[in-house]
Amino acid sequence: MARIISTTHNTPVRQSLAGGEAPGPARPSEPQRGEILPLPPPQGRGGRCRWPRVTSCGRKVPEVPRGAAMAVAREELQKDLEEVKELLTNATRKRVRDVLVAEKQKLELEIKNQPPPKPKDVAEEEKSSLGGYTVKINNYGWDQSDKFVKIYISLNGVQKLPAENVQVNFTERSFDLLVKNLNGKNYTMTFNNLLKPISVEGSSRKIKTDMILVMCKKKREEKWDCLTQVEKESKEKEKAAYDTTDPSEGLMNILKKMYAEGDDEMKRTINKAWVESREKQYKGDIPMDI
Repeated sequence: MARIISTTHNTPVRQSLAGGEAPGPARPSEPQRGEILPLPPPQGRGGRCRWPRVTSCGRKVPEVPRGAAMAVAREELQKDLEEVKELLTNATRKRVRDVLVAEKQKLELEIKNQPPPKPKDVAEEEKSSLGGYTVKINNYGWDQSDKFVKIYISLNGVQKLPAENVQVNFTERSFDLLVKNLNGKNYTMTFNNLLKPISVEGSSRKIKTDMILVMCKKKREEKWDCLTQVEKESKEKEKAAYDTTDPSEGLMNILKKMYAEGDDEMKRTINKAWVESREKQYKGDIPMDI
């Protein structure tokens, strides 16, 4: 049997009734089931704040997105600056005022040097905060004028949404569209690698009846053959496949493309025509080189 006779740095020391000191401090109690352990400081790579993924009771702790952490840091700096300004208005002692002025300048410099949020970060934060079902838009139409490339996206009832629910972020060679809470769903569309650069400041979007019009202002007034660089490369490959000196080879390439992209009925028709053609070749009805 033991009793506590003294404490050092809040650690109990035990001594037996026979006068011998028990070796070592008392063992700390084990964490109980359901108890949440204190979180250590954030750490991680790439500017992201990472907290432990699971607490002692098995509950997952969400990660903080990089853009959100930067926004919180800017907000805290702004609050510090406002408080220093308030203290400065009430300070009367020269030394105190000098200290506050120096701190004010330091905070203003830190806020100025904070990197602005990137469009991609903003879009990721918006998407991560969305609830409900998100639909990717694949159907659209487009045309162009001398100054603008115009993309038409049909969405029933979009004109009933608040204007802030329809957001478009532009860069020099891309844009992404986000429509929030339209009939209980969210809609997204992203265009990367536009064929030519656009003016971010001159581009905009318009909400019409059952339609969104995205207007990308051209940096140079020239005709676009297609909307993206990927489309241009795809068209060039197709053109190269058809532009052959041998007519029969060009025809064969067209048939291969029809077979690859066609439905089951189209494939059966092509197979039937191919079999009949081979049979005629064997009978000598048509030249063998066709």
